[in-house]
Amino acid sequence: MTSTLSPDIVRQLAPNGVLRAGINLSNFLLVTGQGPAGEPQGVAPDMAKAIADRLNVPLQLVPFQGPGLLADAADQDLWDIGLIGAEPARAEKMDFTRAYVEIEATYLVPPGSTLSKAAEVDRPGTRIAVSERTAYDLWLVRNIQHATLVHAQGFEATFNLFIDQKLDALASLKPALLGDVKKMPGFRILEGRFTAIQQSVGTRKNSPRSLAFLESFVRDSVASGFVAELIERHQVQGLTVAPL
Repeated sequence: MTSTLSPDIVRQLAPNGVLRAGINLSNFLLVTGQGPAGEPQGVAPDMAKAIADRLNVPLQLVPFQGPGLLADAADQDLWDIGLIGAEPARAEKMDFTRAYVEIEATYLVPPGSTLSKAAEVDRPGTRIAVSERTAYDLWLVRNIQHATLVHAQGFEATFNLFIDQKLDALASLKPALLGDVKKMPGFRILEGRFTAIQQSVGTRKNSPRSLAFLESFVRDSVASGFVAELIERHQVQGLTVAPL
């Protein structure tokens, strides 16, 4: 998929002869199942496998329970690449390629809410439940000016917080909300979105040649239709191939 590979890039990305790929288990669109040994399966693990194949080295998947934990490990020599959403807060510790897929993020509101569009949520007095340190939370922290963010850890805890404290909106990935709203009479998903999460391949900072290789790989994977094939292979609803 790319031009002739320099041995230096292989040494930089897989210094131990194995490509260690950090995988965020909490993203149910990119990790959709488990293999016979309990290994993560889905679009993100398959992207990692394709990168390892291009480098001609074995792959070791390194699972993390959340994207924040994966990003925290950037300076702990636990992974060589990390497949999570690209966000400025994470870019302080990691370098990211362009996105290979996008995921819309929007709000769920309870019965009786006067809100109708995502753009209306950021106003004084509105309380938004959001899962801490997700990519969409990081976006909200940077951009919300008037509403109040109320955090919990993980989607289930955040959903319970939204219900128990009777908050005004629940921020989440739209595909997750589409499943929940069917089971909740009177609840609505607002029109529009507040952002689209850019799922990318990250690596350690200050490795320009490695980043250039990964950037080229991602661009080729999108342009060739490989990413679209992965989405179809795993039958994922809610993932969109990122534009070039």
